Amino acid sequence: MKLGRYNWDLPVFLAPMAGVTDKAFRETVRLVGGKYTVTEMISAKALNYQNCHTLHMLEIKDETEPRIVQLFGSDPDNMAQAAKLAESLGADVLDINMGCPTPKIVKNREGAALLRDPSLATKIAAAVVQAVNLPVTVKIRLGWTKKEIIAAELANRLESVGVSMITVHARTREQFYAGQAEWEWIRRVKEITNVPVIGNGDITNPEQALQMIEQTGCDGVMIGRGALGNPWLIPQIQHYLKFKKLLSQPALKDRITMVLQHFEYLIEYKGNRIGLNEMRKHAAWYVKGFKNAAALRNRIMQTRDIMEMKDLFCRIADKN
Repeated sequence: MKLGRYNWDLPVFLAPMAGVTDKAFRETVRLVGGKYTVTEMISAKALNYQNCHTLHMLEIKDETEPRIVQLFGSDPDNMAQAAKLAESLGADVLDINMGCPTPKIVKNREGAALLRDPSLATKIAAAVVQAVNLPVTVKIRLGWTKKEIIAAELANRLESVGVSMITVHARTREQFYAGQAEWEWIRRVKEITNVPVIGNGDITNPEQALQMIEQTGCDGVMIGRGALGNPWLIPQIQHYLKFKKLLSQPALKDRITMVLQHFEYLIEYKGNRIGLNEMRKHAAWYVKGFKNAAALRNRIMQTRDIMEMKDLFCRIADKN
């Protein structure tokens, strides 16, 4: 598939996840072999106000291309202004969030709320496309509820105003992350659009990724919760799609080495206090499947400083 100046063969994207896909996690995914990552969703309003925290989230110029930035907002002019700023800060691709289901987002007519207002959603996409010289993509859900599925209609509208790629999370807003993703709708969107369509939802192993592509004809996949504590899943899927062979799981010591590297990135980009707080969350995901994982998670949450966290994982490595 082609997106702007990029030519990708069945790309595997790390999905944008608020509070998760920060610079430290994106660098970790790249370090293990992932190629395509997306920033956390960035508030257009906060970016335009030059909010310090938001600008820090967009320190991306030293990252490997493609640098994909996701924006969210409800005002076309505001989104266009933010898109220009993101472009100036190093974005190579701009993605628009039309799928976030959280109440604090939808109450402001942002994220998944746009599924209930396809006219506004289309105006926002058009404004962003016209504002920048970059490919503009959109991530959507199926609709607000199962009785209000508009994915195909919205995809047509978005394509008509110049959107270059559409990612479909095959759930409604009403579902949040529960229930089963309905891949059939990804197929329907793919059949009625001419732009690349990326499938998202319920992929936790390489075989499921291939199954989605075979069932829907989508041009690539996006991995969200399956990558939590498992950044290796992204390159494992890439390898499987290309060679139809499974890569072996990393050894425990290799996993711990990567945990500690992720921790170093967090400290570098966010400082000791925030880095430790953020790492507790990630470390709890990393130890899933470890022996005595529940006890380990309790110890992780009780760590008081950087060295205590590092020592904990070093001791785990030494015992295995």
